[in-house]
Amino acid sequence: MAVGTLRFQSACTRFTSYAPAIGQRRFSPTLPLYRQSLHLAASFSCNAAQQQVQTSKEKQQKQETPPLQKAQKKGQQEGVTPRSQDFNMWYLDVIAAAELADYGPVRGTMVIRPYGYAIWEAIQSYLDAKFKETGHSNMYFPQFIPYSFIEKEASHVEGFSPELAVVTIGGGKELEEKLVVRPTSETIVNHMFTQWIHSYRDLPLKINQWVNVTRWEMRTKPFVRTLEFLWQEGHTGHATEEEAEEEALQLIEVYRKFAFDEAAIPVVVGRKSRLETFAGAVRTYTIEAMMGDRKALQAGTSHNLGQNFSRAFDTQFLDSQGEQQFIWQTSWAISTRMVGGVIMTHGDDMGLMLPPKLAPVQVIIIPIWKTDEEKETVLSAAVSVESLLKKEGVRTKLDASDQRTPGWKFNFWEMKGVPLRIEIGPRDVANNTVVVSRRDVPGKSGKMFGISMDPAELQSFIKSKLQEVQDNLLNIALAFRDSNIEDVGSFEELKAAITAGKWARGPWAGSDADETKIKEETGATIRCFPFEQPPHSGRCFMTENAAKEVAIFAKSY
Repeated sequence: MAVGTLRFQSACTRFTSYAPAIGQRRFSPTLPLYRQSLHLAASFSCNAAQQQVQTSKEKQQKQETPPLQKAQKKGQQEGVTPRSQDFNMWYLDVIAAAELADYGPVRGTMVIRPYGYAIWEAIQSYLDAKFKETGHSNMYFPQFIPYSFIEKEASHVEGFSPELAVVTIGGGKELEEKLVVRPTSETIVNHMFTQWIHSYRDLPLKINQWVNVTRWEMRTKPFVRTLEFLWQEGHTGHATEEEAEEEALQLIEVYRKFAFDEAAIPVVVGRKSRLETFAGAVRTYTIEAMMGDRKALQAGTSHNLGQNFSRAFDTQFLDSQGEQQFIWQTSWAISTRMVGGVIMTHGDDMGLMLPPKLAPVQVIIIPIWKTDEEKETVLSAAVSVESLLKKEGVRTKLDASDQRTPGWKFNFWEMKGVPLRIEIGPRDVANNTVVVSRRDVPGKSGKMFGISMDPAELQSFIKSKLQEVQDNLLNIALAFRDSNIEDVGSFEELKAAITAGKWARGPWAGSDADETKIKEETGATIRCFPFEQPPHSGRCFMTENAAKEVAIFAKSY
């Protein structure tokens, strides 16, 4: 079978620290992801790009530090750049050392490794249940979309055109119509809704799909912004504007609750400005998260599409009065970007720090012995503890390998962000106790000695500590967020806050041009008009006009 050819909107790309150029082989697979950094110029011709990447590659092969395996032997944290020194490099180091992802062979793509994918599965599991509870059904739409569909909604094609991947050849022949590799599915969904919806009795129609999407990003960052990523996208059709608005707000609340309760990320929920609204939507609602470097991450969105797409695709229904009406619609999505958000919100210089509800492994058991006799008794006790906790639904793993020292194992599982560690040695077995360490409380203060192995006591203790870790991570992130939001009363104060790396919050009644000016001069955008509005002066800090709402500005990913 012939393989189709992709022709992309731009033949040249901007190279970043994430991946090598199109057409270039990736760097040696034995080299860690966090050392494969190009730091090339922002943009240049394709030929020059290839030559410069090749030169950079040759130099790097000579200067490269030992592979990740050697760094692991010395201790996991040794290979991690301190967050305060270089946040971006720290992030890449953690992804590599914690075995979350690696580069794909195509620029901007990534291979999500089992541990990273397990975090995504935990996100999927929670959200999928919530979607079904609220009356949505899963289905699947094709990955290839006729280019004419994208062109039907003017603002939609304008917003997505620079990011499209377009198929022009299939089976060795020029296609009669170009096909877009799914960047999002509003257009193809509407095409099918037109065939399925005829009467008010067919509404509401509420569906969701778990799929991959492709957006030809120029600046990429693992999990946060990649050429291809995984997400869920929900689509609904309604008989009235009020129902569509209620749906959009309901789903952003689902996302908010997930962020707080599962990911331990204290997001700010609000409405996007007109300039930041999704292409083709009437209103966009968002959850905005503050990362460890104080940049904002748009972690999930819900869009009230109004009748924009239904009018473009002529998606109508016969209402209860016998009149033809266009349906009202919503769409909403969360992606693997949330995995990046968890890393950047909670991680520290030792690596990942995972909230227990999302952790693939909630408890790691490290047996400690010196002699064969001690090994037998310690392993027997460790297996019993593992079995006990697993029966209670605690995601538990026993690291019984004898190729690594207990100290190496401590570092390794700390790097992977496991919330609790149980240590069992000969003396613990003799006393029928264990030692428990918390990942979120470093050093001796996080260690608890003499914890009884009695099944009922141990089960209760571990469950309570997991909840304490979950709550503590949220409280730490909340305190960090609130201490880095600054109220401003003038443009100068906003510039000072942004320069200091903080979020700026102030009353806003500026125009699109005013918003653009702020972005051009500070690099900050309106992240949202938060639902929870603090008291304010009632005067726009930019124009002095009457202002009804406060807006939050920040630099973002």
